[in-house]
Amino acid sequence: AVGKVYENYVHCLVRRDTGIRSHRDLAGRRIGIGEAGSGTSLIAHRILEVSGLAGSATAVTEVNLGLNDGLAALRRKAVDVLFWSGGVPTAAITEANDVSGLRLLDLSDLVLPLRERFGAFYDRVLIPGSGYPGAGSVWTVGVANLLLCRGDLEGNIVRDTVRLLVDHADELVPRSSLGVQFLSPETLINTADLPLHPAAAEAYRRLHG
Repeated sequence: AVGKVYENYVHCLVRRDTGIRSHRDLAGRRIGIGEAGSGTSLIAHRILEVSGLAGSATAVTEVNLGLNDGLAALRRKAVDVLFWSGGVPTAAITEANDVSGLRLLDLSDLVLPLRERFGAFYDRVLIPGSGYPGAGSVWTVGVANLLLCRGDLEGNIVRDTVRLLVDHADELVPRSSLGVQFLSPETLINTADLPLHPAAAEAYRRLHG
């Protein structure tokens, strides 16, 4: 790994006019889990698995829906819940929240079982209240996005890439993502179980001590 360059925030979305307050209320519900084969569908199914809602007597009905189709289905009550894994704010969710009023469910107590079962790529992260006004701040599951390279990539290329990420963070992180996405030595080295390229580790030591 060269570094962790992005964090996906898992959104578990419901309409505010429902009685769904927790992921424990999802039993028997119709849930949009993302398009088949997408990262959203992968993490959504893993969340349902560790929460005991997949393949049990309280199983949910999983529906493959992309973000736009899923938000439309949520609005017309064709699904009760929608998962999305992406940045904060996501423009389509902002628009749907303005129109319909959405709530985000806290998923943070599932981070540890996810890490125990599937590896150390999951973090406890906060979607701030400023992300989607009215939806409230909520702790959720963060999914690390890593910049990877071949183990034999020349060290000078790796070092230059690290310097680019750190020295130009203010240009690389969109203004709308300030405060939820970071490119600092402290966050870049959080590469879970994947080792840093030796030249990257050396570069971060020089930058961070």
